[in-house]
Amino acid sequence: MISQADTSAYADLIVHSDEVRSALELGKPIVALESTIITHGMPFPRNVETARQVEADIRAEGAVPATIALMDGKIMVGLDDADLDRLARAEDVMKCSRADMTFALATGRYGATTVAATMMAAELAGLKVFATGGIGGVHKGAETSFDISADLDELGRTPVCVVCAGAKALLDIPKTLEVLETKGVPVIACGTDELPAFWSRDSGLKAPYRLDTAKEIADLLKMRTRFPGHGGVLVANPVPEGDEIPGAEMAGYIDTAIAKADAEGVRGKDVTPFVLGAILDLTDGRSLATNIALVRNNARLAARIAVKLV
Repeated sequence: MISQADTSAYADLIVHSDEVRSALELGKPIVALESTIITHGMPFPRNVETARQVEADIRAEGAVPATIALMDGKIMVGLDDADLDRLARAEDVMKCSRADMTFALATGRYGATTVAATMMAAELAGLKVFATGGIGGVHKGAETSFDISADLDELGRTPVCVVCAGAKALLDIPKTLEVLETKGVPVIACGTDELPAFWSRDSGLKAPYRLDTAKEIADLLKMRTRFPGHGGVLVANPVPEGDEIPGAEMAGYIDTAIAKADAEGVRGKDVTPFVLGAILDLTDGRSLATNIALVRNNARLAARIAVKLV
């Protein structure tokens, strides 16, 4: 059945693709996907190729992909080929978190959804599982800059399961974990005792919890829905071993990239894309290959979880 959100005051803002609408009507498993990887993650046509591959990975696991973006004053839940191409070629696309969504919708601007905005849209559309690369968190030096991603607040309030490869390794991961604990967000490492760190399988921190299968994770989600008022669940899925860049190696690239951002006065929401771009250059493209591998890996796990939730 279509969720209650579709008959609410938000119904006129949400446009489902035919595939997603059919899946909702039939009660099929669905996995939400963000759109910043398309508009801010890589150049055309690599962005479209990757987006379609991730969607194919989800379908191969028995679920339906729902890439979310803001287009023409609407929340698009699922993009057909034409809309995906249109978004991928668009210029001056807004990178939308919670604070930006209504501006993009009211002005008709194209908006690519971050983790926070994708969680918001997924909940409105009745979707329970979302696959991404890595979440935002507490930036290094946040004690003076107060630079903390809205992703953490969203995880604390919005009941969507987010499957990622951990927090982005350029962040202060111990402080990010502390904030998640304060906000009541369970952090579950899948198949490992160690907390992954995006490009690397091991952050050097022990994961708060470990579960080994999609069914175990789905059982946790089902139990959590029995308690009203809870927010999201974060599933940290390590990048496949053959695709990782070891943490010790990444640390040097990250420090160099952050120093460059500081020297050039990059601030706020521009920090992450700037640092990721600098790391791409420093690694001669290896970081992008790892990013694609981990996103695909997360999409497959998210699909398996969604299947077990039905």
